[in-house]
Amino acid sequence: MASLLARLGRASYRHRGVVSVAWLAIVGAVVALLVTLGSSFDDEFTIPGSESQEALDQLDAAAPGAAGVGAQIVFVAPDGATVADPGVAGAIEQVVQEARRAPQVASVVSPFDSQAISPDGGAALATVQFDVPREELEESSLDALEGTTAAAEEAGFEVAVGGNAYGTTGVTIGATEFVGVAVAVLVLALTFGSLLAAGLNLLTAVVGIAVGMGALLLTSNIVTLSSTAPTLALMIGLAVGIDYTLFILSRHRTQLAAGMGPEESAARAVGTAGSAVVFAGLTVIIALSGLAVVGIPFLTVMGVGAAGTVLVAVVVALTLLPALLGFAGERLVPKPGSRAARRELADAQETTGTGGSMGARWTRLVTRRPLLTVLAVLTGLAVLAVPAPQLQLALPDNSTAAPESPERRAYELISENFGPGLNGPLVVLVEDLDPATAQQSVGLIAAAVGGTPTGVPGEFEGGLDGVAYVQPTLLPDGGTAILTVIPESGPQEEATDALVAELRGLTPDLEQRTGADLAVTGQTAVAIDVSDRLGEALLPFAVVVVGLALVLLLLVFRSVLVPVKAAVGFLLSVGASFGTVVAVFQWGWFSDLLGVPATGPVISFLPVILMAVLFGLAMDYEVFLVSRMREEYVHGAAPRAAVVTGARHAARVVVAAALIMFAVFASFVTIEDVIVKAIAFGLAVGILVDAFLVRMTLVPAVLALLGRSAWWLPRWLDRLLPDLDVEGARLGAAHPTARAPEPETAASGR
Repeated sequence: MASLLARLGRASYRHRGVVSVAWLAIVGAVVALLVTLGSSFDDEFTIPGSESQEALDQLDAAAPGAAGVGAQIVFVAPDGATVADPGVAGAIEQVVQEARRAPQVASVVSPFDSQAISPDGGAALATVQFDVPREELEESSLDALEGTTAAAEEAGFEVAVGGNAYGTTGVTIGATEFVGVAVAVLVLALTFGSLLAAGLNLLTAVVGIAVGMGALLLTSNIVTLSSTAPTLALMIGLAVGIDYTLFILSRHRTQLAAGMGPEESAARAVGTAGSAVVFAGLTVIIALSGLAVVGIPFLTVMGVGAAGTVLVAVVVALTLLPALLGFAGERLVPKPGSRAARRELADAQETTGTGGSMGARWTRLVTRRPLLTVLAVLTGLAVLAVPAPQLQLALPDNSTAAPESPERRAYELISENFGPGLNGPLVVLVEDLDPATAQQSVGLIAAAVGGTPTGVPGEFEGGLDGVAYVQPTLLPDGGTAILTVIPESGPQEEATDALVAELRGLTPDLEQRTGADLAVTGQTAVAIDVSDRLGEALLPFAVVVVGLALVLLLLVFRSVLVPVKAAVGFLLSVGASFGTVVAVFQWGWFSDLLGVPATGPVISFLPVILMAVLFGLAMDYEVFLVSRMREEYVHGAAPRAAVVTGARHAARVVVAAALIMFAVFASFVTIEDVIVKAIAFGLAVGILVDAFLVRMTLVPAVLALLGRSAWWLPRWLDRLLPDLDVEGARLGAAHPTARAPEPETAASGR
């Protein structure tokens, strides 16, 4: 592996002009295609094969528009008035008439026709149906609908427009999100002590992002792509693009400082650090592609799309970077007396055990009493993970929108005046009714679900607990009916989940009694099914992803215990990340500081996204840090000395990479979209915990405890596994140093 990558790096270095022009041409082609074809997003969360989705498709066929996108206009009368007062009722009707003329509107039902008036008469609700699905609904159409409310507002009404027409329709990336890039530049400049090196690092990351993101946006013309997917790909692609280049470039600078020639150094850096990059990238790609195990298309595209940007970042680091190193040549050699050269001198003191880098001093500290270190870290991670079992999942709705948005205000007004269930109605689709007895059968179903009236307004007896009321509608074909079931609870509450389960438990008996086919559907039921599918898929996903990555790490480290330790450390990081997400986004700790619009259940696909991304990135640090430790052990160092020396070489780069990752993810916490905010926050916390507590503290302590047994591999397995030579043991013998070290640098060599 190392020899193959070294040849690739050497070829890229020598043919730097061709390689650079090729990448420039690829960037130009992707940008040109993107400008020509554009991109499109679809944020409709669907789950093919589920009862709710199949019924929703059947409903759309039986009653076009009934399953489509709609909006609500809620009117709240001035104090002391009702919506039926002659002086104000006309204003509502005027708004209804204006709304019917809005673009893409198919129909508007007046609250006086549907009797959608609150019990106290202080509020009314008009229902708007569009003639297109959500992905085809123009933003200007919603703006036009909001503009029709002027007459009611002038009459003193409080008016808000909401409904399922609103949702996650795009994530806006602003200047704040690039604060992480500025922090990355600062960290790179401090790490390398060279603006040229920092610039080369950032340039390669930008090229990788341009190609990866552009290709992903182009695929949106072929497959369904949610607006969250490019943001996730941007976060991950930017972070790993900078980090992977950092790993290779840091090794190159160290070798130059030790006196190696630029071409030989570039080849060896790609062969050694590049091997770690390849395997680190593969773990990220495996983890993200593993989202396909869940079986939900939008999540599969999201994972594969992000994995594609990681793949591009790896290829760019292995080809474009050595080409740019060729252009830089000797200019990247640390100057005698510079910070980089002094760092080499500090590393040389490591042989006496009296000095060395901060990473080496920290590693000696945590390995001095390794058992105490392990117990302290485990205790801290357990405390962070305490809230994790309380994690609740749901898909976003208008209750999580920005507080000042019209859809959020409409959601709150509807909840206050009509009950929260009206924000998330359920639909029972009844098919294959006998037209002769259809009316009677529909009445029987409605009574079984919602009960029979007692004579007191709003009161029913019998039926299911948690049902506010049922509105049955028999379609013109005489054999199909729709029952709109309004829960007493909101769409994200656990009581609504329980009601859906009860409805589905009731349908077999009703089918037997009526001879019809029943299915529970609607956007709320679909969202519940998506959350349930994601919850059920979490364990298989973890098993597949972790299992494949363990095999990969087994090949890299040729050890049984090191991959197991890496996986356990990852689980600890995930638990801590989940715990902090629950504390902030469900319990509300520091929610105002972080700009969280509302507390409540966390987005359903956050656990699998966090697990996939954190696993991949955690293995980045594991591979780069532990591979240096194994490299020292393979070259003859004692087990504990190998841990300290490996940390001396790798800790600075791992710390820099983690700080860059954290800065990039933390900058995306400022995004208003609650989905991206929660994912970015979880990743930022997870990176800090995994890099500094697990990889930099727990891992050295565990390896010190294990001693030689850390690198144990059964002989029969050793014979079966291919020797990938990730450490580049054969590479050193194959290619001698190209130039002798200068006196100033030799004095500080390793």
